[in-house]
Amino acid sequence: MHEQQAAILVIASRVLGYPEETFHQDLTEIEESIQEFPGDLCEAILGSIMPLKTTLLKDLRETYVATFDLKKNVGLYLTAHELGDSPKRGAALIWLQKTINQAGFDRIDNELADYMPMLYELLAISPIRDQERMVRRLAAATHRILIHLPQENPYYGIFKNLMSFVFPTPTAEEIQKLEQDREEADLEPMPYPIMYQ
Repeated sequence: MHEQQAAILVIASRVLGYPEETFHQDLTEIEESIQEFPGDLCEAILGSIMPLKTTLLKDLRETYVATFDLKKNVGLYLTAHELGDSPKRGAALIWLQKTINQAGFDRIDNELADYMPMLYELLAISPIRDQERMVRRLAAATHRILIHLPQENPYYGIFKNLMSFVFPTPTAEEIQKLEQDREEADLEPMPYPIMYQ
């Protein structure tokens, strides 16, 4: 992974977190840090963060929650895209946590090990075991978010840049596997009442 791809991953990691008080200042620092990038890449990054920069923090927070916290097709958790509500998700989270630990990467928040912004940064700064597999997994989940996110959403450009400049387009087989392996929660009413004693 070359330097510019790593930079795009780190930028995505930063802007896809919940917008804190310093969010707009962070965007200004990102703008300054990419001035040496080739023109088309610099333009694409600036274009992707401009909708975020021009949105009031209060409105951006509401958009963030409405976008990522309430819609499963665009959630920011890798194994949720891959497995849904499958019991296999617990084992997948354990594997990811071991991968993170082996890379010497410290998590400083309370997010699960499959939180995609954190995994983007992990890919950018740490060599990890089975890196190609992680790239393919994140590519499939990132692609899934991109195709379900409306273009007018202020976060759309971030995922477009990830798929344009960093991740390979998932194969038809990878997309099909992602859809087949994901289990939905069983929310059907039970055929009989539960009796408590």
